Amino acid sequence: MSPQPNALNLISRPRRLRRTPALRRMVQETNLTVNDLIYPMFVMEGENQKVEVASMPGCYRYTLDLLVKEVADVYALGINAIALFPVVPEAKKDETGSESYNPEGLVQRTVAAIKESTPDIVVITDVALDPFTSHGHDGLLDEEGYILNDETVEVLVKMSVSQARAGADMVAPSDMMDGRVGAIRDGLDEAGFTDVGILAYSAKYASAYYGPFRDALDSAPKSGDKKTYQMDPANAIEAIKEVELDIAEGADIVMVKPALPYLDIISQIREETDVPVAAYNVSGEYAMIKAAGQNGWIDEKKVILETLLSIKRAGADLILTYFAKEVALMLK
Repeated sequence: MSPQPNALNLISRPRRLRRTPALRRMVQETNLTVNDLIYPMFVMEGENQKVEVASMPGCYRYTLDLLVKEVADVYALGINAIALFPVVPEAKKDETGSESYNPEGLVQRTVAAIKESTPDIVVITDVALDPFTSHGHDGLLDEEGYILNDETVEVLVKMSVSQARAGADMVAPSDMMDGRVGAIRDGLDEAGFTDVGILAYSAKYASAYYGPFRDALDSAPKSGDKKTYQMDPANAIEAIKEVELDIAEGADIVMVKPALPYLDIISQIREETDVPVAAYNVSGEYAMIKAAGQNGWIDEKKVILETLLSIKRAGADLILTYFAKEVALMLK
């Protein structure tokens, strides 16, 4: 076939670089790799049990014995880090979340077991009281039901030090209390854990996308909502302020949660900071794709990859996602 004349007299033809798969790969601006992924995992009490979360198809609560095996499989796929979340029995919950810093608690035992079995994987622990409190909030309540900031931070420091002592590589305060990053940094340093990092949920919004996660942990608040401490979805400038405060207080990584409705926030934070930026592709985002995929409305695998690529393109260096294991297999 003879070449077509340049009938339109175009100076530039961008389609030249889209002509073949090899050309497209050569000029691809954003690359998603397994190194970008952090896998959130749920652990529960008991033995030899694996229970699927009904609103999160393909995600499971594992007892400690099975979770340790799953972590080894995850690491073998090339995933470098997991984020650990506990399903705490009601009998161990109280008004102050005291189980959160129990040295023999579920999280502490799980971290120790993982580090013994798969020592090279990065274990990130959640620092918030909602899985441990009988009322389901991320902090201590006063008599009117308002979250007490400074009193809560004192408990979060105890929780962080306890997790570090168990072997956590990073602690991830997700509570959104004022000043907690600095207090946790001081507490870790004073206890001798200067090498334990802080991944701060710096811009965590009061989002409607968290429902399936709360199903998984049975941690929905028993009354009220979380709008007095999580951020207003309407606000962007405030997110930059929160990130700057957390970095000044010692955060090693800052995070935006959720991811997809807040791609603009991820982008702005990436431009404003020089620390790694993470984004949490949360349970509601996961559940919607899974539901659409199961109904045959979308090509699930292609949508998963496009979704995570969009988060990376927006500026995220790391992505917490329940798709991590599937994506690792796809990328292989």
